[in-house]
Amino acid sequence: MSHDRYQSPLSTRYASDRMQYLFSEEFKFKTFRRLWLSLAKAEKELGVNITDEQIAELEAASDLPVDFDLAAKYEKETRHDVMAQILALGDICPKARPIIHLGATSCFVGDNTDIVIMANALKIIKAKLLKVAKNLADFAKEYRSLPTLGYTHLQPAQLTTVGKRATLWLYDIVSDIEDIDYVLSNLKLLGSKGTTGTQASFMEIFSNDEEKVKKLDSLIAKDMGFDACVPVSGQTYSRKVDSKVVKVLSGIAESSYKFAEDMRILQSFKELEEPFEKSQVGSSAMPYKRNPMRCERICALSRYLISDMQNCANTAACQMLERTLDDSANRRIAISEAFLCADAILNIYINVSSGIVVYPEIIKKRITAELPFIASENILMDCVMRGGDRQKMHELIRKHSMEAGKRVKELGKDNDLIDLIAADERFGISKAELEKLLEPSLYTGRAASQTDEFLSDTVYPLLKRNADLLSACEDFELQV
Repeated sequence: MSHDRYQSPLSTRYASDRMQYLFSEEFKFKTFRRLWLSLAKAEKELGVNITDEQIAELEAASDLPVDFDLAAKYEKETRHDVMAQILALGDICPKARPIIHLGATSCFVGDNTDIVIMANALKIIKAKLLKVAKNLADFAKEYRSLPTLGYTHLQPAQLTTVGKRATLWLYDIVSDIEDIDYVLSNLKLLGSKGTTGTQASFMEIFSNDEEKVKKLDSLIAKDMGFDACVPVSGQTYSRKVDSKVVKVLSGIAESSYKFAEDMRILQSFKELEEPFEKSQVGSSAMPYKRNPMRCERICALSRYLISDMQNCANTAACQMLERTLDDSANRRIAISEAFLCADAILNIYINVSSGIVVYPEIIKKRITAELPFIASENILMDCVMRGGDRQKMHELIRKHSMEAGKRVKELGKDNDLIDLIAADERFGISKAELEKLLEPSLYTGRAASQTDEFLSDTVYPLLKRNADLLSACEDFELQV
Protein backbone atom coordinates (compact mmCIF):
# COMPACT_ATOMS: atom_id res chain seq x y z
CA MET A 1 0.00 0.00 0.00
CA SER A 2 1.32 3.43 -0.94
CA HIS A 3 1.56 5.93 1.90
CA ASP A 4 2.60 8.97 -0.14
CA ARG A 5 -0.77 9.69 -1.76
CA TYR A 6 -4.46 9.65 -0.86
CA GLN A 7 -6.28 6.33 -0.96
CA SER A 8 -9.94 5.86 -0.20
CA PRO A 9 -10.51 4.37 3.26
CA LEU A 10 -13.25 2.27 1.67
CA SER A 11 -10.47 0.44 -0.16
CA THR A 12 -7.77 0.42 2.50
CA ARG A 13 -9.90 -0.22 5.59
CA TYR A 14 -13.47 -1.26 4.92
CA ALA A 15 -14.63 -2.88 1.66
CA SER A 16 -13.91 -6.48 0.68
CA ASP A 17 -11.37 -7.44 -1.97
CA ARG A 18 -14.12 -9.08 -4.01
CA MET A 19 -16.19 -5.90 -4.25
CA GLN A 20 -13.11 -3.80 -4.94
CA TYR A 21 -12.17 -6.07 -7.85
CA LEU A 22 -15.57 -5.56 -9.49
CA PHE A 23 -14.89 -1.82 -9.61
CA SER A 24 -11.25 -2.19 -10.63
CA GLU A 25 -9.81 -0.99 -13.93
CA GLU A 26 -8.88 -4.56 -14.75
CA PHE A 27 -12.43 -5.89 -14.47
CA LYS A 28 -13.81 -2.89 -16.35
CA PHE A 29 -11.48 -3.21 -19.32
CA LYS A 30 -11.78 -6.99 -19.46
CA THR A 31 -15.54 -6.45 -19.66
CA PHE A 32 -14.93 -3.99 -22.51
CA ARG A 33 -13.19 -6.84 -24.34
CA ARG A 34 -16.08 -9.22 -23.66
CA LEU A 35 -18.48 -6.66 -25.10
CA TRP A 36 -16.39 -6.05 -28.21
CA LEU A 37 -16.22 -9.81 -28.73
CA SER A 38 -19.98 -10.11 -28.20
CA LEU A 39 -20.63 -7.29 -30.68
CA ALA A 40 -18.36 -8.86 -33.30
CA LYS A 41 -19.95 -12.30 -32.93
CA ALA A 42 -23.45 -10.86 -33.22
CA GLU A 43 -22.53 -8.76 -36.27
CA LYS A 44 -20.93 -11.80 -37.90
CA GLU A 45 -24.02 -13.93 -37.22
CA LEU A 46 -26.17 -11.24 -38.83
CA GLY A 47 -24.10 -11.13 -42.01
CA VAL A 48 -21.29 -8.60 -41.49
CA ASN A 49 -18.02 -9.62 -43.16
CA ILE A 50 -16.16 -10.71 -40.03
CA THR A 51 -13.97 -13.79 -40.18
CA ASP A 52 -13.67 -16.73 -37.81
CA GLU A 53 -10.00 -15.83 -37.46
CA GLN A 54 -10.88 -12.35 -36.22
CA ILE A 55 -13.36 -13.76 -33.70
CA ALA A 56 -10.80 -16.31 -32.50
CA GLU A 57 -8.24 -13.55 -32.02
CA LEU A 58 -10.66 -11.51 -29.90
CA GLU A 59 -11.61 -14.60 -27.88
CA ALA A 60 -7.96 -15.37 -27.16
CA ALA A 61 -7.37 -11.81 -26.00
CA SER A 62 -10.41 -11.64 -23.73
CA ASP A 63 -8.65 -13.17 -20.73
CA LEU A 64 -5.18 -11.74 -21.32
CA PRO A 65 -3.90 -9.21 -18.75
CA VAL A 66 -4.67 -5.60 -19.59
CA ASP A 67 -1.55 -3.69 -20.65
CA PHE A 68 -2.17 -0.53 -18.63
CA ASP A 69 1.11 1.10 -19.64
CA LEU A 70 0.25 0.76 -23.32
CA ALA A 71 -3.27 2.02 -22.75
CA ALA A 72 -1.92 4.97 -20.79
CA LYS A 73 0.38 5.86 -23.68
CA TYR A 74 -2.53 5.82 -26.14
CA GLU A 75 -4.78 7.79 -23.75
CA LYS A 76 -2.11 10.47 -23.43
CA GLU A 77 -2.13 10.78 -27.22
CA THR A 78 -5.90 10.55 -27.80
CA ARG A 79 -7.17 11.94 -24.46
CA HIS A 80 -9.91 9.29 -24.69
CA ASP A 81 -9.94 6.25 -22.42
CA VAL A 82 -12.13 4.06 -24.62
CA MET A 83 -10.14 4.82 -27.76
CA ALA A 84 -6.97 4.00 -25.86
CA GLN A 85 -8.33 0.55 -25.01
CA ILE A 86 -9.43 -0.01 -28.62
CA LEU A 87 -5.92 0.78 -29.87
CA ALA A 88 -4.27 -1.33 -27.17
CA LEU A 89 -6.53 -4.29 -27.99
CA GLY A 90 -5.81 -3.77 -31.69
CA ASP A 91 -2.10 -4.19 -31.02
CA ILE A 92 -2.63 -7.70 -29.64
CA CYS A 93 -5.41 -8.51 -32.16
CA PRO A 94 -3.98 -7.14 -35.44
CA LYS A 95 -6.31 -9.18 -37.66
CA ALA A 96 -9.38 -8.07 -35.69
CA ARG A 97 -8.26 -4.44 -35.42
CA PRO A 98 -10.43 -3.23 -38.37
CA ILE A 99 -13.68 -4.55 -36.88
CA ILE A 100 -13.23 -3.77 -33.15
CA HIS A 101 -16.00 -1.42 -31.93
CA LEU A 102 -17.68 -1.50 -35.35
CA GLY A 103 -20.71 0.85 -35.36
CA ALA A 104 -20.49 1.47 -31.61
CA THR A 105 -20.04 4.55 -29.49
CA SER A 106 -18.09 4.72 -26.23
CA CYS A 107 -21.24 4.15 -24.22
CA PHE A 108 -21.57 0.71 -25.81
CA VAL A 109 -18.69 -0.49 -23.66
CA GLY A 110 -18.96 2.10 -20.87
CA ASP A 111 -22.64 1.82 -20.04
CA ASN A 112 -23.00 -1.88 -20.70
CA THR A 113 -19.98 -2.52 -18.49
CA ASP A 114 -21.53 -0.44 -15.72
CA ILE A 115 -24.67 -2.59 -15.85
CA VAL A 116 -22.58 -5.79 -15.76
CA ILE A 117 -20.66 -4.50 -12.75
CA MET A 118 -23.77 -3.37 -10.87
CA ALA A 119 -25.54 -6.67 -11.52
CA ASN A 120 -22.61 -8.61 -10.08
CA ALA A 121 -22.20 -6.18 -7.19
CA LEU A 122 -25.89 -6.41 -6.28
CA LYS A 123 -25.57 -10.19 -6.07
CA ILE A 124 -22.69 -9.83 -3.60
CA ILE A 125 -24.72 -7.35 -1.58
CA LYS A 126 -27.73 -9.68 -1.63
CA ALA A 127 -25.62 -12.60 -0.44
CA LYS A 128 -24.36 -10.56 2.49
CA LEU A 129 -27.88 -9.40 3.32
CA LEU A 130 -28.94 -13.04 3.41
CA LYS A 131 -26.12 -13.78 5.84
CA VAL A 132 -27.27 -10.92 8.09
CA ALA A 133 -30.83 -12.27 7.85
CA LYS A 134 -29.65 -15.75 8.85
CA ASN A 135 -27.73 -14.37 11.83
CA LEU A 136 -30.66 -12.28 13.02
CA ALA A 137 -33.09 -15.17 12.50
CA ASP A 138 -30.94 -17.43 14.67
CA PHE A 139 -30.74 -14.73 17.34
CA ALA A 140 -34.48 -14.02 17.23
CA LYS A 141 -35.30 -17.71 17.58
CA GLU A 142 -32.97 -18.16 20.56
CA TYR A 143 -34.38 -15.17 22.44
CA ARG A 144 -37.96 -15.36 21.16
CA SER A 145 -39.47 -15.45 24.67
CA LEU A 146 -36.96 -13.52 26.81
CA PRO A 147 -38.91 -10.52 28.15
CA THR A 148 -37.32 -7.10 27.91
CA LEU A 149 -38.46 -3.52 28.30
CA GLY A 150 -39.98 -2.03 25.19
CA TYR A 151 -39.45 1.65 24.53
CA THR A 152 -41.51 4.35 22.88
CA HIS A 153 -40.03 7.85 22.69
CA LEU A 154 -36.97 6.14 24.25
CA GLN A 155 -38.97 5.84 27.47
CA PRO A 156 -39.93 2.52 29.08
CA ALA A 157 -43.18 1.16 27.68
CA GLN A 158 -44.91 -2.24 27.58
CA LEU A 159 -42.67 -5.28 27.52
CA THR A 160 -41.58 -7.05 24.37
CA THR A 161 -39.02 -9.84 23.97
CA VAL A 162 -35.40 -9.70 22.87
CA GLY A 163 -36.25 -11.98 19.93
CA LYS A 164 -39.25 -9.91 18.86
CA ARG A 165 -37.12 -6.77 18.83
CA ALA A 166 -34.64 -8.57 16.57
CA THR A 167 -37.45 -9.29 14.10
CA LEU A 168 -37.83 -5.53 13.61
CA TRP A 169 -34.22 -5.36 12.39
CA LEU A 170 -34.78 -8.51 10.39
CA TYR A 171 -37.93 -7.19 8.73
CA ASP A 172 -35.97 -4.25 7.35
CA ILE A 173 -33.32 -6.58 5.94
CA VAL A 174 -35.98 -8.76 4.28
CA SER A 175 -37.41 -5.61 2.70
CA ASP A 176 -33.96 -4.70 1.36
CA ILE A 177 -33.56 -8.16 -0.17
CA GLU A 178 -36.94 -7.80 -1.88
CA ASP A 179 -35.86 -4.41 -3.25
CA ILE A 180 -32.66 -5.90 -4.65
CA ASP A 181 -34.62 -8.70 -6.30
CA TYR A 182 -36.89 -6.15 -7.97
CA VAL A 183 -34.00 -4.05 -9.26
CA LEU A 184 -32.05 -7.08 -10.47
CA SER A 185 -35.07 -8.50 -12.28
CA ASN A 186 -35.50 -5.22 -14.15
CA LEU A 187 -31.84 -4.50 -14.90
CA LYS A 188 -31.22 -4.38 -18.66
CA LEU A 189 -28.19 -3.72 -20.82
CA LEU A 190 -28.01 -0.56 -22.91
CA GLY A 191 -27.23 -2.69 -25.95
CA SER A 192 -26.04 -1.15 -29.20
CA LYS A 193 -27.95 2.12 -29.51
CA GLY A 194 -25.44 4.48 -31.15
CA THR A 195 -24.65 8.13 -30.53
CA THR A 196 -28.17 9.43 -29.94
CA GLY A 197 -29.95 6.15 -29.31
CA THR A 198 -31.38 5.82 -32.84
CA GLN A 199 -29.09 2.95 -33.93
CA ALA A 200 -28.38 4.89 -37.14
CA SER A 201 -24.84 3.51 -37.47
CA PHE A 202 -26.13 -0.04 -37.27
CA MET A 203 -28.85 0.72 -39.79
CA GLU A 204 -26.01 1.71 -42.11
CA ILE A 205 -24.08 -1.49 -41.39
CA PHE A 206 -27.14 -3.70 -42.00
CA SER A 207 -28.43 -1.80 -45.06
CA ASN A 208 -31.51 -0.47 -43.21
CA ASP A 209 -32.64 -3.94 -42.15
CA GLU A 210 -34.43 -3.07 -38.92
CA GLU A 211 -34.97 -6.69 -37.91
CA LYS A 212 -31.23 -7.33 -37.95
CA VAL A 213 -30.57 -4.19 -35.92
CA LYS A 214 -33.14 -5.30 -33.34
CA LYS A 215 -31.70 -8.83 -33.35
CA LEU A 216 -28.25 -7.41 -32.65
CA ASP A 217 -29.40 -6.15 -29.26
CA SER A 218 -31.00 -9.45 -28.27
CA LEU A 219 -27.90 -11.45 -29.28
CA ILE A 220 -25.63 -9.23 -27.21
CA ALA A 221 -27.97 -9.34 -24.22
CA LYS A 222 -28.13 -13.13 -24.28
CA ASP A 223 -24.38 -13.48 -24.72
CA MET A 224 -23.75 -11.22 -21.71
CA GLY A 225 -26.25 -13.07 -19.50
CA PHE A 226 -29.17 -10.61 -19.60
CA ASP A 227 -32.77 -11.06 -20.66
CA ALA A 228 -32.95 -7.90 -22.75
CA CYS A 229 -31.62 -4.47 -23.57
CA VAL A 230 -33.49 -1.26 -22.80
CA PRO A 231 -36.15 -0.58 -25.45
CA VAL A 232 -35.27 3.11 -25.86
CA SER A 233 -32.42 5.37 -24.81
CA GLY A 234 -30.38 8.38 -25.76
CA GLN A 235 -26.68 7.75 -26.04
CA THR A 236 -26.73 6.35 -22.49
CA TYR A 237 -29.19 4.29 -20.53
CA SER A 238 -31.38 6.46 -18.30
CA ARG A 239 -29.45 7.61 -15.26
CA LYS A 240 -32.57 6.84 -13.24
CA VAL A 241 -31.24 3.28 -13.29
CA ASP A 242 -28.22 4.40 -11.27
CA SER A 243 -30.49 6.38 -8.97
CA LYS A 244 -32.71 3.35 -8.34
CA VAL A 245 -29.73 1.13 -7.62
CA VAL A 246 -28.20 3.58 -5.16
CA LYS A 247 -31.61 4.06 -3.52
CA VAL A 248 -31.60 0.35 -2.76
CA LEU A 249 -28.11 0.65 -1.29
CA SER A 250 -29.27 3.67 0.72
CA GLY A 251 -32.16 1.57 2.01
CA ILE A 252 -29.64 -0.96 3.27
CA ALA A 253 -27.78 1.85 5.02
CA GLU A 254 -31.05 2.99 6.63
CA SER A 255 -31.74 -0.53 7.93
CA SER A 256 -28.18 -0.96 9.15
CA TYR A 257 -28.14 2.40 10.90
CA LYS A 258 -31.37 1.54 12.75
CA PHE A 259 -29.88 -1.74 13.95
CA ALA A 260 -26.56 -0.20 14.95
CA GLU A 261 -28.10 2.73 16.78
CA ASP A 262 -30.44 0.40 18.67
CA MET A 263 -27.43 -1.71 19.63
CA ARG A 264 -25.57 1.37 20.84
CA ILE A 265 -28.52 2.34 23.04
CA LEU A 266 -28.91 -1.18 24.43
CA GLN A 267 -25.18 -1.44 25.05
CA SER A 268 -25.36 1.79 27.05
CA PHE A 269 -28.10 0.08 29.10
CA LYS A 270 -25.76 -2.94 29.44
CA GLU A 271 -28.54 -5.21 28.10
CA LEU A 272 -26.86 -6.24 24.84
CA GLU A 273 -23.32 -5.86 23.57
CA GLU A 274 -21.53 -6.15 20.25
CA PRO A 275 -18.69 -8.74 20.11
CA PHE A 276 -15.56 -7.69 21.98
CA GLU A 277 -12.29 -9.54 21.33
CA LYS A 278 -10.01 -10.61 24.16
CA SER A 279 -7.28 -8.09 23.28
CA GLN A 280 -9.53 -5.34 21.94
CA VAL A 281 -8.96 -1.83 23.34
CA GLY A 282 -12.12 0.17 23.99
CA SER A 283 -10.45 3.46 24.85
CA SER A 284 -6.85 4.69 24.85
CA ALA A 285 -7.55 6.65 28.04
CA MET A 286 -10.11 4.55 29.95
CA PRO A 287 -9.07 0.87 30.20
CA TYR A 288 -12.49 -0.30 31.39
CA LYS A 289 -14.37 1.02 28.33
CA ARG A 290 -16.15 -1.36 25.95
CA ASN A 291 -17.28 1.08 23.29
CA PRO A 292 -19.69 -0.10 20.54
CA MET A 293 -17.10 0.90 17.92
CA ARG A 294 -18.34 -1.45 15.19
CA CYS A 295 -21.91 -0.24 15.45
CA GLU A 296 -20.62 3.33 15.51
CA ARG A 297 -18.73 2.58 12.29
CA ILE A 298 -21.92 1.20 10.71
CA CYS A 299 -23.67 4.46 11.56
CA ALA A 300 -20.82 6.58 10.23
CA LEU A 301 -20.64 4.75 6.90
CA SER A 302 -24.44 4.64 6.61
CA ARG A 303 -24.71 8.41 6.83
CA TYR A 304 -22.33 8.74 3.89
CA LEU A 305 -24.26 6.24 1.79
CA ILE A 306 -27.64 7.79 2.56
CA SER A 307 -26.34 11.17 1.41
CA ASP A 308 -25.00 9.67 -1.83
CA MET A 309 -28.58 8.81 -2.86
CA GLN A 310 -29.36 12.52 -3.32
CA ASN A 311 -26.28 12.94 -5.49
CA CYS A 312 -27.35 10.18 -7.89
CA ALA A 313 -30.88 11.59 -8.05
CA ASN A 314 -29.42 14.96 -9.07
CA THR A 315 -27.36 13.32 -11.80
CA ALA A 316 -30.44 11.61 -13.23
CA ALA A 317 -32.34 14.89 -13.19
CA CYS A 318 -29.55 16.87 -14.86
CA GLN A 319 -29.11 14.80 -18.04
CA MET A 320 -30.08 17.08 -20.93
CA LEU A 321 -31.69 15.78 -24.12
CA GLU A 322 -29.87 12.73 -25.57
CA ARG A 323 -26.87 13.11 -23.25
CA THR A 324 -24.39 15.41 -21.56
CA LEU A 325 -21.03 14.49 -20.07
CA ASP A 326 -21.47 16.04 -16.63
CA ASP A 327 -22.63 12.66 -15.37
CA SER A 328 -19.38 10.88 -16.19
CA ALA A 329 -16.89 12.13 -13.61
CA ASN A 330 -19.59 12.11 -10.93
CA ARG A 331 -20.64 8.52 -11.64
CA ARG A 332 -17.05 7.24 -11.51
CA ILE A 333 -17.06 8.23 -7.85
CA ALA A 334 -20.67 7.96 -6.73
CA ILE A 335 -21.62 4.46 -7.89
CA SER A 336 -18.39 2.68 -6.98
CA GLU A 337 -18.18 4.35 -3.56
CA ALA A 338 -21.84 3.54 -2.87
CA PHE A 339 -21.25 -0.16 -3.48
CA LEU A 340 -17.98 -0.23 -1.56
CA CYS A 341 -19.71 1.55 1.32
CA ALA A 342 -22.69 -0.84 1.33
CA ASP A 343 -20.27 -3.76 1.21
CA ALA A 344 -18.31 -2.37 4.16
CA ILE A 345 -21.47 -1.78 6.19
CA LEU A 346 -22.67 -5.34 5.65
CA ASN A 347 -19.27 -6.81 6.49
CA ILE A 348 -19.56 -5.18 9.92
CA TYR A 349 -23.26 -6.04 10.26
CA ILE A 350 -22.49 -9.71 9.60
CA ASN A 351 -19.77 -9.64 12.23
CA VAL A 352 -21.86 -7.94 14.91
CA SER A 353 -25.04 -9.95 14.28
CA SER A 354 -23.12 -13.22 14.50
CA GLY A 355 -22.03 -12.57 18.08
CA ILE A 356 -24.47 -10.32 19.93
CA VAL A 357 -23.96 -10.74 23.66
CA VAL A 358 -27.09 -10.77 25.86
CA TYR A 359 -27.12 -10.03 29.59
CA PRO A 360 -30.40 -11.54 30.91
CA GLU A 361 -29.83 -10.51 34.53
CA ILE A 362 -29.38 -6.85 33.62
CA ILE A 363 -32.49 -7.07 31.43
CA LYS A 364 -34.40 -8.62 34.33
CA LYS A 365 -33.17 -5.94 36.72
CA ARG A 366 -34.34 -3.17 34.39
CA ILE A 367 -37.73 -4.85 34.02
CA THR A 368 -38.06 -5.17 37.79
CA ALA A 369 -37.46 -1.44 38.20
CA GLU A 370 -40.23 -0.49 35.76
CA LEU A 371 -42.71 -3.36 35.86
CA PRO A 372 -44.76 -2.10 38.82
CA PHE A 373 -45.68 0.95 36.76
CA ILE A 374 -46.32 -1.13 33.64
CA ALA A 375 -48.42 -3.61 35.64
CA SER A 376 -50.59 -0.90 37.16
CA GLU A 377 -53.36 -1.40 34.59
CA ASN A 378 -53.48 -5.14 35.32
CA ILE A 379 -53.50 -4.41 39.05
CA LEU A 380 -56.37 -1.99 38.51
CA MET A 381 -58.38 -4.62 36.62
CA ASP A 382 -57.71 -7.23 39.31
CA CYS A 383 -58.91 -4.88 42.05
CA VAL A 384 -62.09 -4.08 40.12
CA MET A 385 -62.76 -7.80 39.65
CA ARG A 386 -62.51 -8.10 43.45
CA GLY A 387 -65.34 -5.58 43.77
CA GLY A 388 -63.49 -2.27 43.80
CA ASP A 389 -64.65 0.96 42.13
CA ARG A 390 -62.65 1.42 38.93
CA GLN A 391 -62.47 5.23 39.16
CA LYS A 392 -61.50 5.26 42.82
CA MET A 393 -58.90 2.53 42.32
CA HIS A 394 -57.46 4.40 39.34
CA GLU A 395 -57.01 7.58 41.43
CA LEU A 396 -55.39 5.67 44.27
CA ILE A 397 -52.94 3.92 41.93
CA ARG A 398 -52.17 7.24 40.25
CA LYS A 399 -51.27 8.86 43.57
CA HIS A 400 -49.16 5.92 44.71
CA SER A 401 -47.41 5.87 41.32
CA MET A 402 -46.49 9.55 41.65
CA GLU A 403 -45.09 8.89 45.13
CA ALA A 404 -43.10 5.87 43.92
CA GLY A 405 -41.84 7.83 40.94
CA LYS A 406 -40.63 10.62 43.19
CA ARG A 407 -38.79 8.06 45.33
CA VAL A 408 -37.01 6.69 42.24
CA LYS A 409 -36.20 9.97 40.50
CA GLU A 410 -35.53 12.35 43.39
CA LEU A 411 -34.16 10.01 46.06
CA GLY A 412 -32.52 7.42 43.83
CA LYS A 413 -34.23 4.56 45.67
CA ASP A 414 -35.99 1.43 44.43
CA ASN A 415 -39.52 1.45 43.03
CA ASP A 416 -41.83 0.66 46.00
CA LEU A 417 -45.20 0.97 44.25
CA ILE A 418 -46.11 -2.65 45.08
CA ASP A 419 -45.37 -2.09 48.77
CA LEU A 420 -47.50 1.07 48.77
CA ILE A 421 -50.48 -0.70 47.19
CA ALA A 422 -50.14 -3.77 49.45
CA ALA A 423 -50.07 -1.53 52.52
CA ASP A 424 -53.20 0.35 51.42
CA GLU A 425 -56.17 -1.56 52.87
CA ARG A 426 -58.53 0.07 50.41
CA PHE A 427 -57.17 -2.27 47.68
CA GLY A 428 -57.73 -5.44 49.65
CA ILE A 429 -54.81 -7.25 47.98
CA SER A 430 -51.69 -8.76 49.53
CA LYS A 431 -48.10 -8.30 48.39
CA ALA A 432 -47.90 -12.01 47.48
CA GLU A 433 -50.96 -11.62 45.26
CA LEU A 434 -49.49 -8.50 43.69
CA GLU A 435 -46.18 -10.23 42.97
CA LYS A 436 -48.04 -12.87 40.98
CA LEU A 437 -49.12 -10.04 38.70
CA LEU A 438 -45.47 -9.08 38.17
CA GLU A 439 -44.48 -12.12 36.12
CA PRO A 440 -42.85 -10.49 33.02
CA SER A 441 -44.17 -13.08 30.59
CA LEU A 442 -47.70 -11.84 31.34
CA TYR A 443 -46.84 -8.55 29.64
CA THR A 444 -45.18 -9.60 26.38
CA GLY A 445 -48.40 -10.22 24.47
CA ARG A 446 -47.87 -12.20 21.25
CA ALA A 447 -44.19 -11.27 20.96
CA ALA A 448 -42.92 -14.86 20.97
CA SER A 449 -45.68 -16.08 18.63
CA GLN A 450 -45.14 -13.17 16.25
CA THR A 451 -41.44 -14.05 16.16
CA ASP A 452 -42.16 -17.70 15.37
CA GLU A 453 -44.69 -16.82 12.68
CA PHE A 454 -42.44 -14.26 10.98
CA LEU A 455 -39.52 -16.69 10.90
CA SER A 456 -41.55 -19.64 9.62
CA ASP A 457 -43.76 -17.76 7.16
CA THR A 458 -41.31 -15.21 5.74
CA VAL A 459 -37.67 -15.59 6.73
CA TYR A 460 -37.01 -19.32 6.49
CA PRO A 461 -38.69 -19.62 3.05
CA LEU A 462 -36.59 -16.66 1.84
CA LEU A 463 -33.38 -18.25 3.08
CA LYS A 464 -34.35 -21.59 1.54
CA ARG A 465 -35.06 -20.01 -1.87
CA ASN A 466 -31.65 -18.38 -1.78
CA ALA A 467 -29.68 -21.23 -0.20
CA ASP A 468 -27.02 -21.30 -2.95
CA LEU A 469 -26.32 -17.58 -2.73
CA LEU A 470 -26.31 -17.70 1.07
CA SER A 471 -23.77 -20.51 0.95
CA ALA A 472 -21.59 -18.52 -1.46
CA CYS A 473 -21.45 -15.68 1.06
CA GLU A 474 -19.24 -17.85 3.25
CA ASP A 475 -16.49 -17.47 0.64
CA PHE A 476 -16.60 -13.67 0.57
CA GLU A 477 -13.82 -11.80 2.31
CA LEU A 478 -15.04 -9.87 5.35
CA GLN A 479 -13.09 -6.89 6.65
CA VAL A 480 -14.34 -5.49 9.95
